[in-house]
Amino acid sequence: MRVDRKIRGQRGSRVKSIRVVAGRLRLSAAALLVLSVAGCAALGGKPAPLDTFELSAPSLDVRAHSRRQILIAQPSALKALDSQNIVIRPSDQSIQFLKGAQWADRLPLIVQARLAETFQRSGSFAGVGKPGEGLAIDYQIIVEVRSFEVRVNGGEHADVDLFVRILNDRNGEVRASKNFTASAPVSGGGNAAYVGALDSAFGQAATDIVRWTDSAI
Repeated sequence: MRVDRKIRGQRGSRVKSIRVVAGRLRLSAAALLVLSVAGCAALGGKPAPLDTFELSAPSLDVRAHSRRQILIAQPSALKALDSQNIVIRPSDQSIQFLKGAQWADRLPLIVQARLAETFQRSGSFAGVGKPGEGLAIDYQIIVEVRSFEVRVNGGEHADVDLFVRILNDRNGEVRASKNFTASAPVSGGGNAAYVGALDSAFGQAATDIVRWTDSAI
């Protein structure tokens, strides 16, 4: 009988120990869950949505109507400009990106689309299109985006620099080439003011490009 009681006592102690360990494991799991939730909160969850911007196509009057059909090729640009980032230049040697803002697409694609729209609005050409649209092309408009930024040193202003070539699609010869620059002051504050200045400068450059093309071909 004494041996039987001793065995029962040992079993009871073991059961009690198992229950204590299980309880501690449940507490540890709960603690880990709390820490995990706290970590997610500390990381801030989902990032705040970015302000997304586009460019506009200016309207203009031209002096002549050409039977030529032109293609607006996708512009080339350095990596800093070939993205959705909006470039801010605090000095000649450094660049930054506008915080909390982005272009609606890669900048060269937006420039291509709005430049094509500007040519179309002019009504000066028999056809205007982009690659893949099936036009019988006479000339290609080749654009290099050299600068598309807001300078914040010495007064805030937007600078746009586009180098353009008119390429004869029949024989591959360059008919003409020219550099187009435009600048516009930043009026007001916030992301919209910076983009508004860039849009204004682009509008000036796009207008000059269409008029020059019209006279060159």
